[in-house]
Amino acid sequence: MADAVLFEFLHTEMVAELWARASDPSPGGQKTSLWVLENMGFRVGQSLGERLPRDTLAFREELDALKFLCRDLWAAVFQKQTDGLRTNHQGTYIILDNDFPLLVRMAAGQQYLEEAPKFLAFTCGLLRGTLNTLGIKSLVTAAVAALPACKFQVVIQRA
Repeated sequence: MADAVLFEFLHTEMVAELWARASDPSPGGQKTSLWVLENMGFRVGQSLGERLPRDTLAFREELDALKFLCRDLWAAVFQKQTDGLRTNHQGTYIILDNDFPLLVRMAAGQQYLEEAPKFLAFTCGLLRGTLNTLGIKSLVTAAVAALPACKFQVVIQRA
């Protein structure tokens, strides 16, 4: 439990520091901060992708890799599994989390809804980095309709 609290605190401080340092408060400056957070997550995801699936055989299908993200990666990072995984069987997957730990503290009011994307950028990079290590190129985006629930859309990029 202490690990989860420390991770949440570290994540909150990363976001706060990047937003405090942003010399340009325009959307362009915010995009740079989101880019930095996503790239931090990407690097962490690459490391986790190298370490976590040691006991797992090579994933035969991309669906198996996504299931790995929903069970093992989510449990390692957030101490829980996702609430769902949906697919259109054409390379697009939706990972659902109805009680996303990095948004729980913001769930007190809807006024924080517009602040949510900056708290999801790291996790988008984390997912993309882990998939990249597993040999799957992807594009990951996140959406929040009501706090603390969120959806991560993973689109597999085929060569």
